[in-house]
Amino acid sequence: MLSHLFIRNFAIVDQLELTLESGLSVLTGETGAGKSILIDALSLALGDRANTSVIRQGAENAEVIANFELSASHDAQQWLHAQELESDGDCIIRRVIYLEKSSRAYINGRPVPVQQLKELGSLLVDIHGQHEHQSLLKRDTQRQILDDYAGIHAQVISISGIYDEIRKLETRISSLKTQSSDQQARVELLKYQVNELELLALATGEIQKIEQEHKRLANGAEIIEGTRAATFLLYQDEENSVDHSLNQTINKLEHLAQHDARLGPAITLLNDAAIQIREAADLLGKYSDDLDLDPERLQWLDQRLGTAHDLARKHQVKPDELPAKLEALTLELSDIENADINLEKLETELTAFKKEYLAQADVISKKRTGAAASLGKKISSYMGELGMEGGLFEIQLEPFADNDFGSKGLERINFYVSANPGQPVQPITKVASGGELSRISLALQVVIASIGRIPTMIFDEVDVGVGGRVAEIVGKLLRELGNSRQVICVTHLAQVAAQGNRHFQVSKRTESNSTQTRIESLPENDRVREIARMIGGIEISKQTLDHAEDMLNRATT
Repeated sequence: MLSHLFIRNFAIVDQLELTLESGLSVLTGETGAGKSILIDALSLALGDRANTSVIRQGAENAEVIANFELSASHDAQQWLHAQELESDGDCIIRRVIYLEKSSRAYINGRPVPVQQLKELGSLLVDIHGQHEHQSLLKRDTQRQILDDYAGIHAQVISISGIYDEIRKLETRISSLKTQSSDQQARVELLKYQVNELELLALATGEIQKIEQEHKRLANGAEIIEGTRAATFLLYQDEENSVDHSLNQTINKLEHLAQHDARLGPAITLLNDAAIQIREAADLLGKYSDDLDLDPERLQWLDQRLGTAHDLARKHQVKPDELPAKLEALTLELSDIENADINLEKLETELTAFKKEYLAQADVISKKRTGAAASLGKKISSYMGELGMEGGLFEIQLEPFADNDFGSKGLERINFYVSANPGQPVQPITKVASGGELSRISLALQVVIASIGRIPTMIFDEVDVGVGGRVAEIVGKLLRELGNSRQVICVTHLAQVAAQGNRHFQVSKRTESNSTQTRIESLPENDRVREIARMIGGIEISKQTLDHAEDMLNRATT
């Protein structure tokens, strides 16, 4: 979960630090106070496109640091491990936007491309609201939601592997079947190319070793001269060597130490240094004596490197990719020379893979069908509670044309919705408004909370266009979701704010022609006044305060 957020010189924020916990945290404040700045800053930290307009006026850069606490088994922790970016259970993301140069991104202190930041961000935070982060509109997200609900994540990964093998086999079979009358010419060319590469006999990883040895031999005279000069300066120059000067210094300090024993540790360090200098001089001397400047070896390396680079240009690959190129050409030659045998063998393999694919795909399709009906019914029920009475949510499975195979199964997954009674369902991307989409997203997240993988959910104004009973239901659903996830909600409704486990107030102040946004955690008494403000506006009566206190009491019972 998101445990700490630091923002500096971002929009109208001079500097802001926010400590967050699990459960439901609500952010409230006057219109224009900057409630969404927190989300905008976090989105930037998670890989959103950088724009210098976010830098506070008068500043040279803007900075956002987000600290996440992760369990060892979480997807994000596994991703960090795979990228060799993990750091003791925590994950610190940092993004700096500059006026005069490109932005910088860091994960656990190490610089990374923004694309990596986006990949990690998609595993850490899911942002729901009326802006571009509405992941629910993405077809792959819709499929993943259904598959998570159906509990078939592992089966989909398995079928994806089989799909890859089918495509590889189909490519090889197609190549064999389309061999034309000039097949013999192709065979002769392949034989020549394979023979040429086999004569080179370049081993995997050999190019790098050859280049290193060639560089050493080609610069051998300079290396010998330099190492011998270093040996002379370190030890062999009787009057001016480092060893001589160091021994003189040690002798003088040993004399002085008779008057003050506190010089002892320094003398010990210098004695150790003297020993290391002698050892270094010995190593350098031995190195220069043993260095073999064999001109015949250098000539052989020149020729081998030249041949490798010539063949690499010929085959349009890098020199170190030649072993793989030889393997590919050898396989193609074998396929052509044994076309009949190989074709029969490959088609048998393809039939077996397709049979296995269809068996697994059939199981996946049945589970998706059952899950789609169940999930659709639950979301439709929530839609009614969330102010879309008579609304309908459907998940449709669209088979691929001509029974084509897909990497995730035999069908596309599409979310359809009708927000008004009597209207036919249409794709969610076409008919759901921003507010409706946010509430549908909320309903989905509540339903799949127990199986979802993203630890932090952010809802930006999910209560737009609702009030009264519906607003209270939205708040209760958010609080319920907070039992299994960290939920952060920007809201303008008192009914939602009252349901928060923690309450943050966003305010704006102007001093010396400078406008700044602040976010502070509210204690209980101040929270009552803030909810009363949300209910009654500027004039807050005792009745309004009593109403606010009652709302808070009912939310916690």
